[in-house]
Amino acid sequence: MEPIYEYAWLIPVLPLAGAMILGLGLISFGKTVATMRRSSAIFIVSLLGAAMVLSFALLWSQIQGHPPYAHMIEWAAAGDFRLTMGYTVDHLTAMMLVIVTTVAFFVMIYTDGYMAHDPGYVRFYAYLSLFSSSMLGLVVSPNLLQVYVFWELVGMCSYLLIGFWYDRKAAADACQKAFVVNRVGDFGLLLGMLAMFWATGTFEFELMGERLNDLVQSGALSAGLVSLFAILVFMGPVAKSAQVPLHVWLPDAMEGPTPISALIHAATMVAAGVFLIARMYPAFEHVPSAMNTIAWTGAVTAFIGATTAITQNDIKKGLAYSTMSQLGYMVMAMGVGAYGAGLFHLMTHAYFKAMLFLGSGSVIHGMESVVGHDPVYAQDMRLMGGLRKYMPITAITFLIGTLAICGIPPFAGFWSKDEILGATYAANPALWAIGWLTAGITAFYMFRMYFSTFEGGFRGQNEGIKQKLKLEQLQRLGLAFGPGAMNPKELTAELPQEAHDHEAPVDHHSSEPHESPNTMTLPLIALAIPSILIGLVGTPFANYFEAFIHPPGEVVEGIPSEFEWSEFLLMGGSSVGIALLGITLASLMYLSRKIDPAAVAEKIQPLYQLSLNKWYFDDIYEVLFVQGSRRLARQVLEVDLRIVDGVVNLAGFVTLVTGEALKYLETGRAQFYALIVFGAVLGLVLLSGITG
Repeated sequence: MEPIYEYAWLIPVLPLAGAMILGLGLISFGKTVATMRRSSAIFIVSLLGAAMVLSFALLWSQIQGHPPYAHMIEWAAAGDFRLTMGYTVDHLTAMMLVIVTTVAFFVMIYTDGYMAHDPGYVRFYAYLSLFSSSMLGLVVSPNLLQVYVFWELVGMCSYLLIGFWYDRKAAADACQKAFVVNRVGDFGLLLGMLAMFWATGTFEFELMGERLNDLVQSGALSAGLVSLFAILVFMGPVAKSAQVPLHVWLPDAMEGPTPISALIHAATMVAAGVFLIARMYPAFEHVPSAMNTIAWTGAVTAFIGATTAITQNDIKKGLAYSTMSQLGYMVMAMGVGAYGAGLFHLMTHAYFKAMLFLGSGSVIHGMESVVGHDPVYAQDMRLMGGLRKYMPITAITFLIGTLAICGIPPFAGFWSKDEILGATYAANPALWAIGWLTAGITAFYMFRMYFSTFEGGFRGQNEGIKQKLKLEQLQRLGLAFGPGAMNPKELTAELPQEAHDHEAPVDHHSSEPHESPNTMTLPLIALAIPSILIGLVGTPFANYFEAFIHPPGEVVEGIPSEFEWSEFLLMGGSSVGIALLGITLASLMYLSRKIDPAAVAEKIQPLYQLSLNKWYFDDIYEVLFVQGSRRLARQVLEVDLRIVDGVVNLAGFVTLVTGEALKYLETGRAQFYALIVFGAVLGLVLLSGITG
């Protein structure tokens, strides 16, 4: 198997080559390449498929016991200073390569159906391929410096993909918001990375952890300073994995096409933050204050994300807050030391959440045939209902994903979420209580989403609801941007052709929705399989996942299988119990209608408004940062106009006046200069006579 490792560098390079070829083709022969739609898609999907096959081969080799492999080259050198680049393949890398390539492969197949009539079809595939390459490069990076390089490339691709429909103001604003918020976290990561290098003299993960621990033990470096370094590095994952308070970009990022929501904002890019925490675990695990900060950040994020998702009516925004909440679980697991549990949930979540996002795209695709391309209509669950009859494949796969994320056995989410809750309870019961309560809220909002979308009667032609939605959007103007609160001009004006969700305007008004084409339903079916089965590799009866993925330096002998039935039944039973309670409540409110949701909202109006307005994070940031920066900019402008420009203009005026005066004195005639000298001498004589 050794030759496979020598060619592992092809995994990120293959999609990069595809992106470069398509990109150069669009730049050089734009009109011609733009018409080569199907051939471009086959070309990109084939390259990623080859990368996926190679990733599975590496995973199988690692499972068979091949030692980790690293190939390094010297990138820069100056005296004793050395920077190396290369690639590494270990257990964590092999697992992440398979996750990224499989999800990206199915998303790219799905894209052919979803973007079939979009004018930017080929450009979209070029962006997808570039993003896949950047994420794969991040995964194989052997040190923190190289991770940072690909970290920024992933952020750039996110900017391009969220703002893919750049002629639509909401999309342009959303990609800028994502870019700015992530720059805040990335600046902290850069400071922390440089501080770590200053302290340890290396960017290698395990060596960095060892040296930091030695420095603290010897007293050469204070524990407080090391905690600061670790928390600065953690700021990068806070932004990338949408943790509070840098989570505000993720819901607005739903302005991008739905395949992007599935690839970037469910399975890969947002998981990069959790991946970096895992890579930095050797440095973090010896810093208790940093671990506590990570754990509590994850717990708070999980709770805030879940409580916000309860009131979301946009199907993609609801899934976005769900993603934020599930990422909180992963980060909390890392913070309490449940390394394997956090990465196990990362893997299971990648598949069922990608399927849920693709399912939402299928729903939108079907809805647009009835209500048109306005996302105010096509994405709002209040205009859906009864879609199971029209879209059975989408409905079944969406239900599987819903059961998985709710933690209902034997679906994948149960095993990973239960392992996190069990480890959290052993470390900190208060954190467990937050996670346990969040599990119940998750079940409630996910089945609210399922019942509102697929059960009951179809509401897509209800003009009263449509008028209400338009009015609601206008009333909420200024609270945020995106599908939940758009500019009124967007609500009344005809959108440009490329601004529509995935099709050019056609005479679409049919009486009922329809199932999506095979290129969209087949990826849903394919992703449903791991959503059901993949959790079985991490059961407490035979935890193959923990035997394969464990913290660096830890030795696991055999397949962990020892567990207490009483503890398993208590912890698992409690998590399933709270989930069933949430499902029951959702069915009473949104299926049987025995409880009126509006009446409940009226009774708890402050809490309802808190959730509906997303805990007011966007409003607070609008006042503090957006308006605050504008006020600061106006003050700087005043200083620039009155002081800086004033000084410059004064210097110019003085130069002009003195120049005008001196030009009459500087004539170049000797007689005139002699006269001036004679006058000056005469003046001095007279002055001395007067004073004398």
